[in-house]
Parts: sequence; C-alpha cells; structure tokens
Amino acid sequence: MHRKTVLTFVLSLAAARIACGGDGAMLWTGKVQPLFDVYCVKCHGLIEQKGGLSLDAPDAVMKGGDEGAVVVPGQPEESRLYKNLAPEADPHMPPKRQLTDAQREVVREWIAALGTVPATPVPTLPTPHSPRRFDSVTQAIDAFITEGWERRGVTVASATEERTWCRRVYLDLAGRIPTRAELEEFLRSPADSKRSALVDRLLVSDDYAVRMRELWDVFLMGRPKRENHEDRRKQNGWWAFLEHTFRANRPWNDTVREILAARPENPKDKGASWFLYERRNEHQAIAEAVAPVVYGTKIDCAQCHDHPLAREVKQAHYWGLVAAFNRSKNVEGGSAVAESAVGGFINFTNLKKESQAAVVTLLTGRTVEEVRPASNQKEQDSDDKYVEPAAKIRVPKFSRREAFADAATQDNPLLSRAFVNRLWATLMGRGIVHPADEMNARNAPSQPELLAWLTEDFAAHQHDIRRVVRGIVLSRPYALSRAADAAPETFSGSIERPLSAEQIARSWRIAAGLPPVDDTLRRAVITAIPAVLPKEYNATFQQAQFLAGSPALADLLNPTPGSYLTHVAALPDAAIRVQEVFLAGYGRLPDAEESVQASAFLSERPDQAAEAVRDLLWALLTSAEFLTMP
Repeated sequence: MHRKTVLTFVLSLAAARIACGGDGAMLWTGKVQPLFDVYCVKCHGLIEQKGGLSLDAPDAVMKGGDEGAVVVPGQPEESRLYKNLAPEADPHMPPKRQLTDAQREVVREWIAALGTVPATPVPTLPTPHSPRRFDSVTQAIDAFITEGWERRGVTVASATEERTWCRRVYLDLAGRIPTRAELEEFLRSPADSKRSALVDRLLVSDDYAVRMRELWDVFLMGRPKRENHEDRRKQNGWWAFLEHTFRANRPWNDTVREILAARPENPKDKGASWFLYERRNEHQAIAEAVAPVVYGTKIDCAQCHDHPLAREVKQAHYWGLVAAFNRSKNVEGGSAVAESAVGGFINFTNLKKESQAAVVTLLTGRTVEEVRPASNQKEQDSDDKYVEPAAKIRVPKFSRREAFADAATQDNPLLSRAFVNRLWATLMGRGIVHPADEMNARNAPSQPELLAWLTEDFAAHQHDIRRVVRGIVLSRPYALSRAADAAPETFSGSIERPLSAEQIARSWRIAAGLPPVDDTLRRAVITAIPAVLPKEYNATFQQAQFLAGSPALADLLNPTPGSYLTHVAALPDAAIRVQEVFLAGYGRLPDAEESVQASAFLSERPDQAAEAVRDLLWALLTSAEFLTMP
C-alpha cells in the first residue's frame, strides 16, 4: 500500500464516531454512547440486533430496525427511541430496567441536537489527506488546540509561573523535582531562551533516558508480578535496551521491530527479545501485549467474537496476531526466542460456528502472505528451510514473526498514532484518544486534526521521539495552570495527574538534601504505589498507611548529625525554617496562612527542633501538592 494512502486510515478512525453536527457528535461520544453500552448494545449491538436494530453507532441508530426509523432528527418526542424509555411506555426499553430521568434526558438532548446526519462509515482507507504545514511540533499543537478552544468557546486557564513550569518539566523529563541549585539557575537564565534551553539539556541527559525507560517498561511489560521479575529484566538487558533507545533517540519503529523480531544482531539490542521471552511461550498473552503497541488498542475482547463495541476489530485480527507468534519458543538458559519454519497453522471458531483459518492480518488491512498446506498435507521440517541449518538458534528462511514485525513497523500509521497518543497522555495527563490504549472507533479523538498531524509528522521525521517530546513540553497547553472547571478533553488547563513511584522516591530524596538515586526507597514506593498513568486514580487505604508511617520514609527523614534536616533545625528563627522546608518540598515560599500555621507548629516543640522540622517536611512530602504534577 502507498504510504500516503495507508496513513490516512487514522483519519477514518477519527471520523468514524462523528456522525452528526458538532454538538450532537460530542453528546454521542461523551454521554449517549457510554449509556447505550451499558443498557442497550448487549441486545442491539454488533453481536445481536433484536428487531434488526443496532444502537452501537450513530449511523446504525439512524438506520433503524425492522419496523423502520426509531429517531426523527431534532424531534425527540416523535422518536420511538426516546418514547420507549418512558416509565409507562409499551414496549418499554430497556425491558427489565428503568433509566433515570437524567439518563433519559441525555437521549432527548442528543436527538434534539441532531440535524441531517451523514452515515458513519466502518473505518476504511479513504482518499489521501495532506495535513497542514507548520514549522515545528509546538506551532502545530498551539494552532490546533487554540482553534479547538475558540470553536468550543472554552475559558482557558492562565499560564503557570516559571517555578511551577520548571518543576513540571523536570518531573516529566528527568523523573524528579529540580534541586534548589537547578531551579535557581533556571530562574536566572535569559527569559527568551530559558525554557527551550532547559528542555534541550534534559533531553540529552541520563535522567531522561532512565525516566523514559521506566515509563515504557511499564507500558510494554506491566509492573513486575513477581519480586524477581524486575531483576531479570535488568539482568537480561531489557532495561539497557530501552535506555539505549531513548538515549540515542533511536527511531521508534526500529525499536518496535527489534522487540517483535527478537533477533538482536547488535550487542546493544540484546535485551529486545525479553519482551517475548518473559511471556513464556504464552502466544495469546503476547498477542494481547503487542496490539496496543502496533495498533494502539487492546484486542482482548475479540478472542471469542468480533469486538462487541469497536466494529473494526475482528476475531480474525486476534487469532491472526496469535498466529504471528505461535511458531516461537523460548530457548532455555538465556533470553533468546527461537522460531520453527513449519507448523503454527491454526483455526478458530467464528460466530457462525464455522472453522476459520487464522491469517496474519493487520488492522490496516495488510496481510502477511503465506502458503498454507492442504488439509491432507503433513508438513516436514528440514534443514533447507533455515538460513543456517547448523546455527545454535536457527532462523527460518521465511520467518512469520519477522514478516509481521516488518508489516507492523513499515507504513503502519497506527504504530505512529499509538505512540504519539501515549506520549501525549504521559506528558499532558490524558490522551487525545482516551483511554490511551483503546484507540479504536469507539473512542473519538478530542482533537482529530492534531492527532492526524502528529501521526504523519512523527512518521515523516523517522519516528523522532525527542522531536515530539520537545514539541509538547514547549507548547502553550503544557504550560497552563490548573483550572477546576476545565474539561479535560479540551486541554484548556493542566490536568491533575499523580506522580509515579519512581518520581516520588527520587523527589523525596532531593527534598531531603540527598542524591536522587536509592534503590531500596524506590522499590518500597513502587510496592505501595504501583500504578502508572491510571485511567482513574483513587488513593487506597494501604497507600495512606504507607505515606503516614513508611519505615523507608522515616529512614530518609531521620535527622542525623550533618543532615539537611539538622541544618534547617539549627536556623535561628521558626519562620526561616518554614521557608526552607517549603522551598525544599514545594520549590516555593509559603503563603501567609501556611507560614503562620507552620511556624506555630515548629514553635510548639522548642526542645525537639529537628523532629519538628522532620514532621513538617514529612507532611509536605506526603501531601497532594507534592504527590501530583504541579
């Protein structure tokens, strides 16, 4: 397929949920679709359409069922879809449940907002699209996001002040708060270049490589389920492989190809095969892990039938992805993953109860071509089917795994789209498509033009990771302050996002005047706070217990002779001590009320100055302000 043509597949996914005018589209995506998913699509969806009616997409709703139309655009009181929701309706829908007044109002509001509704296509490959041209990623982000604000009439939060921005970018790119010296250096730098200069310096630092490795280790592998899994990832080169990717700014598609092919030739790529190896020949688990990387969406729901909510994800895609890896087998005594030249031809039972051959087919429609033996033909393995028959780990002349790796990383816009959306979510607190690992036709992008532009720009610039990171963190929306009334999907204010365990551990040490790295503290915090970019963050009782009485934090804040806490406790005035503690913990001075209350707290324990300072700093380090992105 031509690159420009296949690339525009992403636009059809973006448009697939927008089946009506602006307000109606937003109402459908934000309110109506989630409601129908819960109450309606089990009987009126992709798997079953009672009465010939499907309610999983706007075009399907408008098509109606066996008895004709169920919606009269703009006239909810004349629409059977709305009238049948009334308590006294006959027939009543849903049959055994009653929607609340508020839920019925959602449906009424949506129908009222409809005008002439064009059909919603199942995602296909449309005509080529040429995104607008900009001089930089930052310029494109600012233009598209600003246009979205104006179109929606939203109030935009004010720009954050320099201290906060500096703290934010250090946490994102270095995985820690800045030291006092780093913060002061930034504040003294020339105003016209200080931000870009800091970003450029951080992007080539070891801190950045480690931070990005930490994130993509979790995104690709999940938090280690066993105590020794983290050590094995490190010992087998997985961590070093990821760090090299980000330190060298290696093209993302090259990195993913190494992971999927799992045949490292360069010593620096030795750890790439651990992605497959750790999953211990569980080919369905491998397929389910690969899909969010190369497609941007989970496909787990398509194991037994076509995806019940996302029309483009078929059962054939699931089993085709399993087939891509089911010739692979771990080699004991290392981390190599071998592959047979024969076998691995599987069938699955589709919804019609028919046996269907699993063919490696990508969501873009591209297929890995392979000759399948006849049903009465028995395959024979032989040396002539391998590149080097005498090699310790033989490589097939036709490697199904490698063929899939090539197809998934060359001219595959979904790979680029998945990465830029995940990176946006990491740095902005929410993906342009949310959730970030469910980029299918069910979840509309909040800024489809921006997502399409970032996708094409990323591919056009050889999957340059730093280019995208730099563009995002220097953009206007990244630098906004928090606004309580800002809709998160508009990015008109900073989105509250919890720090990861690694960010917390390193930042605690810096606040305590110590070097940032301590493996014991890091592991302790990960155990208590394992989530990274959770879809919804809810603190647990166990986390509260950890923050209130962690032995690891107690050791860190022990006011020993010569420690930073002992130094602060020796300062002559309580107000000065308070200022020092706030600068250490929050990177700012206390406001008037904070100063009064904290000074009073320290003054209550004149004979235990060091312990009082410790307790004040402990309170700051476990507060919401410290544990969330500024």
